[in-house]
Amino acid sequence: MERLNWNQLITAKRLGLEEYHSTNSTEHRGVFERDYDRLIFSSPFRRLQNKTQVFPLPGSVFVHNRLTHSLEVACVGRSIANNVLRQLKVKYPDECSAAQLIDEIGSIVSAACLAHDMGNPPFGHSGERAIGSFFIEGPGKDLERQLSAEQWCDLIYFEGNANAFRLLTHQFNGRRRGGFAQTYPMLASIVKYPYDSSHASRKKQKFGYFRADEATYRLIADELGISRVSASAGRAVRHPLVYLVEAADDICYQLMDLEDAHKLRILSTAETLSLLMSFLPEEKCGHVSQILEMVDDANEQVAYLRSTAVGILVDACTKAFMDNYEAIMTGGDVPALIKLVDAGTREAYKRCSSLAVEKIYHAPSVLDIELSGYRIISTLMEVYVGAVLEPDANYSAQLLARVPSQYEVHADDLYTRLLAVTDYISGMTDVYALELYRKIMGISVANS
Repeated sequence: MERLNWNQLITAKRLGLEEYHSTNSTEHRGVFERDYDRLIFSSPFRRLQNKTQVFPLPGSVFVHNRLTHSLEVACVGRSIANNVLRQLKVKYPDECSAAQLIDEIGSIVSAACLAHDMGNPPFGHSGERAIGSFFIEGPGKDLERQLSAEQWCDLIYFEGNANAFRLLTHQFNGRRRGGFAQTYPMLASIVKYPYDSSHASRKKQKFGYFRADEATYRLIADELGISRVSASAGRAVRHPLVYLVEAADDICYQLMDLEDAHKLRILSTAETLSLLMSFLPEEKCGHVSQILEMVDDANEQVAYLRSTAVGILVDACTKAFMDNYEAIMTGGDVPALIKLVDAGTREAYKRCSSLAVEKIYHAPSVLDIELSGYRIISTLMEVYVGAVLEPDANYSAQLLARVPSQYEVHADDLYTRLLAVTDYISGMTDVYALELYRKIMGISVANS
């Protein structure tokens, strides 16, 4: 099987600005930092501050939202990438010296980490489920016969990962070609599932791009050489940096959920400390225990142990990447790095995951926001899909008049109009979606 090539995997070429691309490597300094900067200063990224991560927002106790989560993932992702880079230079010096831009992988990964959640709708995963369920079992199910099988899969398996790729690459009305005009490797690094929705199912509703955005993904994959190393029919292979982005996300959401649950008193201090201590090798436990005895504040104790656990997981995921490097570079079917860490670390992570399902994700406050979010998104989907189906009705015209012009709600074909509705609703913040829901339901009236 053909081997992936870092010189091809990392290019400074930007989507939509290909004609300005230069092969002069001296002009590429800082090009990937610009990916990061463009995301930080964008409105969709700022809106993440008002999108639910797990726990309800806002509250008297500060917990993570999508924005703070993404910033932390970017920090962890950069650390893993820089670790990997150092080890690659030792183990594969010739391969690294031949790759002009390999020193930039930390910048690429950190930018991809910033972007990885930008396609998620309001109210966490309940928002995702509400959009898909509208078409599977809600009023939208009658639309199936009007769409192709591939288009229908996009809607019933609506996916935040695919929506992030769309948000970053699609030319919305009035916007420039190439969307955010990000570099090819950065865009490839957020596609965890390098295939379309026809490979998704009710059991595993994961895919990387909508049918409408397939040509864009193929353009990028062909340029980077990841479409030619196909592990199975209809699929490209992951860009190697996807594994690092995924690992950073896995580390952050699991450990930060524990810390938030402790702050909200869903988990006791003793329980939280015990879970975090389980990540430590025996030889470090004595020193860490001494540090904990010097700190009286329970939140500081948890924060210290959490940072220690993050460091251990960063090193473990780095090792997992290096141990599986040859398989990754030949397009092998390599699982997430968090599943490939050493047995002790893997067992500690599993304990955290099991407890999170049992006590955190089923906590009353979490279930309440999911139930409310599901209802809100379902209602918005119903009224706006109804509006694009009958745009000339008086009520429909009023609804569509408040949709920003960038969304193609008046397109000729139904599939494009339905995607425009999901574009609009998924881009909302929790607060905006709730406010719009209240107005539509007549619960509140706008002030004059």
